Amino acid sequence: MAALRDRFNEEVVPGLREQYQYKSPMQIPRLVKIVINMGLGEAIQNVKVLDSAAAELGQISGQKPVITRARSSIAAFKLRKGMPIGCMVTLRGDRMYEFFDKLVNVALPRVRDFRGVSFKALDGRGNYTLGIKEHIIFPEIDYDKIDKIKGMNITIVTTAGTDDEARTLLALLGMPFRR
Repeated sequence: MAALRDRFNEEVVPGLREQYQYKSPMQIPRLVKIVINMGLGEAIQNVKVLDSAAAELGQISGQKPVITRARSSIAAFKLRKGMPIGCMVTLRGDRMYEFFDKLVNVALPRVRDFRGVSFKALDGRGNYTLGIKEHIIFPEIDYDKIDKIKGMNITIVTTAGTDDEARTLLALLGMPFRR
C-alpha cells in the first residue's frame, strides 16, 4: 500500500518545490518517522493494564511496541526509577505511510465532534504532535474486547526546518487542519 508515498512523489513534492523555491530535491521536507506513545499512569498499581495496552498498540501500528520505563523516581506518584510506565512504537518507511493514511482517512473522521486538528501543535522545528483521547477510533480495535479506553500521543517527525513548511507538507498529505 504505497499509495500515499506515490502521492507524495507526484503531487506533494512539486507543490512544495513551487511554493518554497527549493534548489535541491534534498531540501524538500518529508516524513521521517511517526512515534506513537501510550503513557499509562495506572500501570503503577496494575501491571496487567500495560499488557493490554501493548497488545492494542501492536494491533493499531502493526508493529511490536516497546515497554517504556520511568527515568526517575517521583515519591508523590509512588513511582520508582525503572518501573514500567507505558509503551511506544516508532514507525518508518511503508508502515509509517500506511499508518498516516489510516490516521487521516479512517481514524480522525471517527472522532466525535471532529472539526479538524489544531494548527498550533507544531514544536518550532517542523514536528507535529497530536493527542488522541480514545484509542477506539482505530478500526483494528474491537470495542467489546477492551477493558479501558486509553489515550495516546502521535508525533509526526519531518525534515522541515520551519513550522510553516511542516504545516504545508502535512496539509498537502491530507492532514485535516481546522479552518
